[in-house]
Amino acid sequence: MAIAIEHLFDYSWGMPLDTLLPTVRDLTITSDATGRQVFDTTKMLMGLRNVVDHQLAVHAGALDRLGVARQTGGKTRALLIEMGAAPTVADRWLRIAAALSTLERVAAYSGDGVFSGEHVDALVRGMGHIEKRSPEPLSEVSRIEHQLALLAQAFAGATPREVLDTARSIGNQIADDHGGVPAGEDRTINEWTSTPTDDGRLEVQANLDIVIGEKLVSAIESLAGKRPEPDGSEDARSTGQRRADALEMILDAAAHAASSGVADLVAAPKTQLNLTVPADTPDAAALQWLGPISQTLAKTLSCDATVTAIIVDGEKVPLDMGHPQRLFTHHQRRALIVRDQCCVKCGAAAGYTVCHHIHHWADGGPTDLDNGCLLCTSCHAQIHASGWDIIMGADRHPWLLPPVEQDPNRTPIPAYNRRTMHLDGVAA
Repeated sequence: MAIAIEHLFDYSWGMPLDTLLPTVRDLTITSDATGRQVFDTTKMLMGLRNVVDHQLAVHAGALDRLGVARQTGGKTRALLIEMGAAPTVADRWLRIAAALSTLERVAAYSGDGVFSGEHVDALVRGMGHIEKRSPEPLSEVSRIEHQLALLAQAFAGATPREVLDTARSIGNQIADDHGGVPAGEDRTINEWTSTPTDDGRLEVQANLDIVIGEKLVSAIESLAGKRPEPDGSEDARSTGQRRADALEMILDAAAHAASSGVADLVAAPKTQLNLTVPADTPDAAALQWLGPISQTLAKTLSCDATVTAIIVDGEKVPLDMGHPQRLFTHHQRRALIVRDQCCVKCGAAAGYTVCHHIHHWADGGPTDLDNGCLLCTSCHAQIHASGWDIIMGADRHPWLLPPVEQDPNRTPIPAYNRRTMHLDGVAA
C-alpha cells in the first residue's frame, strides 16, 4: 500500500482532524499489493468508518443539545441534511445520539467501532421497541439483559434486520407476559393513506398490523412472478412493476367478485399464511414474510383455516413430512420454502424455484425434506449438467460442492440464505 493504514489510528485529539481526510484520500492500492494487505486495510477502514459514524451521531446530538439549528429557526435534522447528510442518515444519527446515554453497553461498542452505524441503529431501535412493549419502565437489570441479548445476535453475525427481529420476539414475550399487545399486532394503529400527485399518479402509504401485512405481501408475491414477453424474451418489467401489476390483478378480482358474486380469476391471489413454530420454543412463532409474532396471535391464527402451521426444530428445519411419491407435495414445498427461503445456489425468489431431489429419485432417492432443496430452473439445469453437486449437511441444511475445475478442493458452500457475514464455524 502507498500509505500504512495503521498510521490513521495513531493519533490523539491533539492531531488536527483536517489532516485525517487527506491521509485517507491518498490511500492507493499498488500493483504489488497482496490480497492479505487489501483485506487487512479494508477491515481497518471499516473500523474507521464505524468510529466516524459513532462520532457523527455524538456530534449530531451535541448540535441538537446546543440548539445550533434553533438559532436560525430551524431543526437539527434539516441542518444535517443541508450539511450533506441523507435524510435517513440524519434520522439515524439523532436517534442513536438520543439513546446512547441510557444504553451504556451499546454505546461502548459503538464508540470502539465494533459495529456499523446500521447495526448500532438496529440495537437502539430494538431496545426502543422492547421498552415500548413493557407496561412498566424497564429495570436496570432488565435493560442490561436485553442489551446483551441483542449484542449477542450482532456479534454472531446477524444482520440489522435480524437484530430487530430478535427485539420484536423479546417485545412479544414481554407483551404476552404482561397482557399487552405487541405493536405489530395492534390493529388500532393501522393506517392507509392515498394522495394524488401533481402528475396524475397516486402515492400510497400504509402502516398495517402484521396479519394484514402478511396477507397483502403473500397475495402480491403470488401474482408477481416473471412472464415471457410475446416474442418469448425475458420479462422486461422490474420487480416493482410486477408487484404493481399484481395489485391491479387483485383489484380486478375484487371488482369481478363484487359484480358477479363469484370470484373467478385464473391466477387467484394466494393469501394462505405460513406460520413456523419452533418445537422447543413454541412462543417464538413467526410468519413467513413479516417475522415474529406473539404467542397469543399464534394461538389465534392456529384456528384459522387459511394458516398452515409448520413445526420446526432448533435449526429451523421442518419436521419430516416425507412421502414415497416422486413429486414433492404442496405441503412439502411449503416446508422447503421455510428452510431454504430461495434458490440455494443463486438466491432467486422461492416463487421461481422447483423442488430438487439431492439424491436423484430415479436412483432411489426419497421424496422427503432431508433429500430436497429449492433450485431455480437455471440452477436446476446447471446442477444436473455442469459438475455441481449438493449434499445435506449434518445441520440438515443443503450445501453446494463446486466443480473440480472451479475449486479442486470442492470446498462446501452454504445455501444462499445462510451466506451471512459469519457462519459461526458451522461445517457440512
